Amino acid sequence: MAISLRAQITGQKRKDQQVIIHKPDIGETESFLLNDLVYTKPRDYFKSGIKICSGEELVFSNGFESEITSEIPIQAGVGSSSAVMVSWIYFLSRMADTPVAWNAQKIGELAYKAEVLEFAEPGGMMDQYSATMGHLLYLESEPEISIKSLNPNLGIFVLGDSCEPKDTMSILQRCRDTRLEIIKKLKVKNPDFNIHTCTDVDMSPLNDEEKGIFQGTIKNRNILRQALPELEKVRPDPTCIGTRLTQHHAVLRDILQVSTPKIEAMLDASLDAGALGGKINGSGGGGCMFAYAPKNAEIVAEAIEKVGGKSFIISSDSGTRIV
Repeated sequence: MAISLRAQITGQKRKDQQVIIHKPDIGETESFLLNDLVYTKPRDYFKSGIKICSGEELVFSNGFESEITSEIPIQAGVGSSSAVMVSWIYFLSRMADTPVAWNAQKIGELAYKAEVLEFAEPGGMMDQYSATMGHLLYLESEPEISIKSLNPNLGIFVLGDSCEPKDTMSILQRCRDTRLEIIKKLKVKNPDFNIHTCTDVDMSPLNDEEKGIFQGTIKNRNILRQALPELEKVRPDPTCIGTRLTQHHAVLRDILQVSTPKIEAMLDASLDAGALGGKINGSGGGGCMFAYAPKNAEIVAEAIEKVGGKSFIISSDSGTRIV
């Protein structure tokens, strides 16, 4: 779901080949030349965005100077880097010699390529498509990418930042590689195994830890299937949605073990204050949680602050746009 916190890029063309990006939120400025897009650091996203756009036959004869600001917690599991990348791709599409009007799904596709595929990272594509298309999406990536806009009237959430650092890439890498190894083992004894349709599976090839992770993955799949019909309604049942969020968090906490004591304290405080449900956000291991509080967001936000978190009252919002 795209939320009502935003990253913003402003900028203009230069007369030379230099690209200058000011980042006042973190006190940094980045610069390079258009004719030298060799990556010089991990996740060199501004260069990769230009390379991906150039691969779509966009031409940049002039450099540009821009400033990026953001309301989104950084490295906290809320898609801050994807929001910036989506905005950057949109910005580049308008700064090219011949500007193009890509639709939202195309911008999401290119942002995913520039952020994930270009650097062989383990992340998914949900953040990029959410940021560009907006509101609530149901996304399937197999056998091909399929995206459905749901846009139910869910109301208000409270995002809580634990202010704990997290290692997103290593957590995602571990989760992805472990699941791929589990699927590989299961297919030895179950040649027709399909993670989306399986019911009774012979788990004898798996060790105890792998069995737990596999069972947790299936529980998450089933929670999604229970929630999806409700989310397809114009007005979903808030209690049902809150319950599903809390059930999902229990799997992340108890089986996948990606929660933290601080996140647990924030979630407990939210539920005690009357939130209908909540869960850790992103890859886990720190960062943010969110609570579903359509009727008492201010009270829930205060409860999160009292246990040391930073709170943001948020709602579903539209995707990337020119303002």
